[in-house]
Amino acid sequence: MRVDVRALGACNRLAERGAKQAAGALSELTGTDLAVEVTGASVASGADLAEAFSGRESIGVSVGLRGGLEGEAVLAFDAAHADALLSLLPGGQAMERSAVTEVGNIALGGFLDGWANYLGTAIDMTPPRYFEADGAAVLPDGALAGDGVFLFESRLDATATDLDFSIYMLPDSGPFRDLIVGRTATGAGPSGHEGERTAIPYESLSTFASLAKRGSTNAADNIAMMTGLDTSVDVSRLRFVPLADVPAEVGTEPNAGTVFELRGQPSGYLAILFDEQSAAAIADAMLPMETDEPLGDMAQNALCELGNVMTSGFIDGWANVLGTSISHSPPEFVHDLGASTVSPLVAKLSERQDYGFVIDAAIRTEGVQARCDIYALPDERELAAALQRLSGA
Repeated sequence: MRVDVRALGACNRLAERGAKQAAGALSELTGTDLAVEVTGASVASGADLAEAFSGRESIGVSVGLRGGLEGEAVLAFDAAHADALLSLLPGGQAMERSAVTEVGNIALGGFLDGWANYLGTAIDMTPPRYFEADGAAVLPDGALAGDGVFLFESRLDATATDLDFSIYMLPDSGPFRDLIVGRTATGAGPSGHEGERTAIPYESLSTFASLAKRGSTNAADNIAMMTGLDTSVDVSRLRFVPLADVPAEVGTEPNAGTVFELRGQPSGYLAILFDEQSAAAIADAMLPMETDEPLGDMAQNALCELGNVMTSGFIDGWANVLGTSISHSPPEFVHDLGASTVSPLVAKLSERQDYGFVIDAAIRTEGVQARCDIYALPDERELAAALQRLSGA
């Protein structure tokens, strides 16, 4: 099967539209404004999903889908925010289970309306099932069994109270794959970008998701070698998101780090971003002496050197598996609000594509409280071509 990433983009827009309908329904029910933060499609193995959800405690509702689309859909609240949710609902604490079930039923119904309209057919929901779950138990049975599964994830946020939550949809392979199989040779994206359809063999897409994990592990190993600090990768996933949403994902907190332009097959951009405190801590661990400026010239040079070896570790695995050559530019140090560091990269890629594959990874060091996020933005068409060659297609 060949996945047409433009068709996958259309599905992603449906998920975003459905999330907005769910937000509207919940706003009316709770009397508080809700906004959709981001919607993206992930391709991940069961093991990666288990790691991504590790440590979470959730309450919510799940439903089975039948008819025009088959699979499962889940509405999940962070258990820590349950009181905030219940305070907005009729019955409050005394009606926890039934209130949450009703919220889930309304929100998921709104979410699926857009899909049903697009497909021109009804999507039936099974009766909602209330759950309290730890970790990946929030996902439907069987979700962790596959080597590569699609997961649509929408995050919603209440503007006036601490009430963020997520909607997950895991479509079954049959009807959903019919939607995303490439059928035509050429066409335009939603912003009018003309060009060859980027139809990628599904197996290769799953392979590249595994490469994202391997590259992140290599980058973490290089940190450990340079700093002597035990370093681990929390999670790495390949996600398909509108490029316009990437700055919102990075957030508005100040960040410091390095940005690289990738050259070869695929080209693109890679950003390694630390929050300010983490950047100062990791630079201090690398320097032989204390400095008066936490992010002065010496610290910047140290972070640039670290970025160099991390980037090499990240892309070397890609090049070996894809059978291509990939190099990178000298590091550009950045220190700004998170969204501002990636907006120029998104603007350049947006000239030729509307969506992007984002590889995100969180790397932690022990002994020094430091965390960094890696955002890799490869060129969509070049990535497709490399993955097609990988499969022999």
